Amino acid sequence: MSNRTRATLIGLTAILMWSMLGVFTGGSGAVPPFLLNALCFGLSGSIATIWLIARGRAGVLRQPPRVWAVGTLGLFGYHALYFTALRTAPLVEAGLINYLWPLLIVLFSGLLPGERLRFHHFVGVVLGFSGAALLVTSGRSLSLDSGYALGYLAAFLAAVVWAAYSVISRRFAGVPSEAVAGFCLATALLSLVCHLAFEQTVLPASAFEWLMVLLLGAFPVGLAFFVWDHGVKHGDIQLIGTAAYATPVLSTLLLTLTGYGTLDWTAALACALVTLGAIVAAWDALPFRRKAVARRTVT
Repeated sequence: MSNRTRATLIGLTAILMWSMLGVFTGGSGAVPPFLLNALCFGLSGSIATIWLIARGRAGVLRQPPRVWAVGTLGLFGYHALYFTALRTAPLVEAGLINYLWPLLIVLFSGLLPGERLRFHHFVGVVLGFSGAALLVTSGRSLSLDSGYALGYLAAFLAAVVWAAYSVISRRFAGVPSEAVAGFCLATALLSLVCHLAFEQTVLPASAFEWLMVLLLGAFPVGLAFFVWDHGVKHGDIQLIGTAAYATPVLSTLLLTLTGYGTLDWTAALACALVTLGAIVAAWDALPFRRKAVARRTVT
């Protein structure tokens, strides 16, 4: 297995972890968003930093200001804009606009050295977005109200920020992914400031809710960002971006299995579209395609 393939597979595990976000958040009680962000990023950043110190690798956190700026703005900026969108626009419309980020990752990746966009990348990402749109809207038509323009703009900017962060990270491929620990701590601090400024404090009310917060900090709002960083830096960023549309599908399946949601025909069709999109986006990497290319090269 090549290093690129291995990095791609590692990056794809972030999508699996992000699909758990709805289940763990649903079980975490009435903790307000910025406080939940502060708790989860604080947990993941602290554990990762302690691990670095124990291994004598704390020096990884000493990075140039531009690296800190990209990492912190990526993690905190995305979440701040996303929360703003959810508070100032209808959830369905805001969620769908935000789900432009995988598509933007694929498009922005064409600006990277050594990367080239092909027609099947566009087809794959459009299929993926169609599946996500079908799932988010439950097959209903959307009505964009100009009164929610601020929320729609925030949702779009959140998508741009996350896509830009993911693609720009590849320009810092030499920065170890462990440095994300510092970005998590900075995001936790900024989230705490926003919580104190805009929210009322509501802590988890039971041991179960605290467990859900711990699981959030360990996986979807923790390890996921480290493996994502490694994947977009060293793997197939176009395939990873397209496959990210599996997140809402997997999330719906998990919510259904845990009793927080229901499964219907739209989810099944969305799953088929997202799967087909990922296959199309990965067309050149499929085994039979690799063999065909190898045969043409030999002849």
